[in-house]
Amino acid sequence: MSKMYSTTNLSDKELKEQGNRLFNLHKYEDAASCYTKAIIKNPTQATYFTNRALCHLKLKRWDSSCQDCRRALDIDPCLVKGHFFLGQALLELELFDEAVKHLQRAVDLAKEQKLNYGDDVTAMLRQARKRRFQLREEQRVAQDIELQSYLNQLIIQDADRNIASLEANDSEGTENEEETDRTGTTKEQVEEYRDNCIAHLNDLFAKVDERRRVREVPDYLCGKISFEILQEPVITPSGITYERKDIEEHLQRVGHFDPVTRVRLTQDQLIPNLSMKEVVDAFLQENEWALDY
Repeated sequence: MSKMYSTTNLSDKELKEQGNRLFNLHKYEDAASCYTKAIIKNPTQATYFTNRALCHLKLKRWDSSCQDCRRALDIDPCLVKGHFFLGQALLELELFDEAVKHLQRAVDLAKEQKLNYGDDVTAMLRQARKRRFQLREEQRVAQDIELQSYLNQLIIQDADRNIASLEANDSEGTENEEETDRTGTTKEQVEEYRDNCIAHLNDLFAKVDERRRVREVPDYLCGKISFEILQEPVITPSGITYERKDIEEHLQRVGHFDPVTRVRLTQDQLIPNLSMKEVVDAFLQENEWALDY
């Protein structure tokens, strides 16, 4: 570390402040070193760990960030930044279920503690949910392709067995004539039936795939604040529709104005948007997958 940032004989609080200054200068490696020294002097302060965890995030050291966040949460399980930074690191590690769990916990704790993180935490939560949904979709597609291939193979194998049976009977001469008269089946008919079955099966899977490709929730069905599917939509005098809990929280924590139009707004001016509620319910009935979007 540069001599101008000497940490000799500094207290843990002074080391933390030094780390903060270095962080603001984007000197993340030096900042992490200061937080490490602060932790050595006082390992009971959860914020020292979350500060270093944020440095690790900036340096893309996802595992190290996770470790520091977990140590911070061992000290203070209700530390919003502990859950928030841990969720971010887990998201980068593609551990989506755990990322969603901690980011949701960060959102809930921020509300309980009346902390204003703007849209940072909810935006990260939406991203984690979306990436988890996309991963599940990819897994579902892979399973469908495997199933389609397996069923096609079964159809082909069944046809091959029937053709082999007909050819065996054909080699028996007169006995085959009696068999053909009894079943009325020829090799060409078996092949035609096989091809028809495969075409029908592949058409069914193609239709399913087509429906999957349009799996997007229209923006007008999502709230303007959380961007999640509307559950209890309300409309303001400005004509903007919000999720009730989101706009009420905005009015209580941020100010009495419409977030989009900036026009003065109070809670008693919110009116249930029953038409939008019907549209959302109809969409969800046709697209149950959207509940996990």
